[in-house]
Amino acid sequence: MKLKHSIRAGALMLALSMVLAGCSDKDESQSATSETSSPEGAETSETATAETADPYAYLATFSFSDGFDENGYLKGVKALDYVTLPEDYNSLTLPAGTDTVTDEDVDSYIESNILSNFATDEQVTDRAAEMGDTVNIDYVGSVDGVEFDGGSAQGYDLTLGSGSFIDDFEDQIAGHTPGETFNVEVTFPDPYQKNPDLAGKDAVFVTTLNYISESVNPELTDSWVAENINPYLQLTTVDGLKSYVHDSLVKSSMSSAVYNQLVENTTFADELPESVTSYFNDSFLYSYYMYAANYGMTLDDFVSAAGYGSAADLLSAASSSIESSMKQALLMQAIAEKEGIVCDDAALDANVNDFFSTDDTSSYIENYGENYIKTNVLQDMLMNQLVANATVAAT
Repeated sequence: MKLKHSIRAGALMLALSMVLAGCSDKDESQSATSETSSPEGAETSETATAETADPYAYLATFSFSDGFDENGYLKGVKALDYVTLPEDYNSLTLPAGTDTVTDEDVDSYIESNILSNFATDEQVTDRAAEMGDTVNIDYVGSVDGVEFDGGSAQGYDLTLGSGSFIDDFEDQIAGHTPGETFNVEVTFPDPYQKNPDLAGKDAVFVTTLNYISESVNPELTDSWVAENINPYLQLTTVDGLKSYVHDSLVKSSMSSAVYNQLVENTTFADELPESVTSYFNDSFLYSYYMYAANYGMTLDDFVSAAGYGSAADLLSAASSSIESSMKQALLMQAIAEKEGIVCDDAALDANVNDFFSTDDTSSYIENYGENYIKTNVLQDMLMNQLVANATVAAT
């Protein structure tokens, strides 16, 4: 799980992420015929070593807590110098229906966001494959009757319509039934960077469809909740889980409405603090830097290989999203300053369970640092107050 710069209204989503972590991991394989998701050139990253100086090498020691102080505030920044809050920020009137969540909403959330993470794959063999299905196949590729390196695989899981393989490959599997062996005839694109020797050539893949994978959710019962949810949320019944989800969805809806109304009626300075801009830029680039490091590449080379130009180009493309995150942090801190609220050690101890649904935050602190945890808990504390003080218009 990775914390985000966002109003943590959906504490449900955060708490359940602890339950769901690792439940949906699946083995994946690569093929010479697939359009791999890793950037072109990553497989030869040995040649793109640290010989080239990386101006973003400082990100190796980046911490999400770098931008915040011991109270969960932006370090060295007075937000009210940059933010003019609406006068009614602590007594908003929200649109009618904001606090309404139906039973169908609750059931849909549980089905799609909880049970689906505990789903098991069943092997279906009694119907034809359709686009959108995940199929398990064996294939042997040849050009002019001669097999070529990297053109064969056994037990490969492929989602039809994903575009993972070259044009027309996946379409020709649809309509076949597990147990069938058939030819898939394709033409490699020209140019074909993965294997220039195959560019423009016709190929035949002798393909066997082994089975279709269907994901089946477990049945929602009291015993299932007690076994899988209770260790994290102290819930032991279906009714208890549904009540928890209902309340969390209401809070999420109310929080979103509060924040949207606030940001629409808040005025921000034309120039935001340079330190905040620098921090949020670094925060955005950090994950890309770590991916690059895993491939032994500089950040600019990695970003360029992935089709984004340079890191500076990527930042420019994401500037609107980054600015929104900056404004959110400043807006919420401005409210905290106005209300005289901080998240010091005592406040963290008092409120951390409401945010994480656990008192043990050691793993979060290890990954993100205590000050970053404090700013997330601070925002949650503030949002709880704002939601409590808001009213919903009558229908």
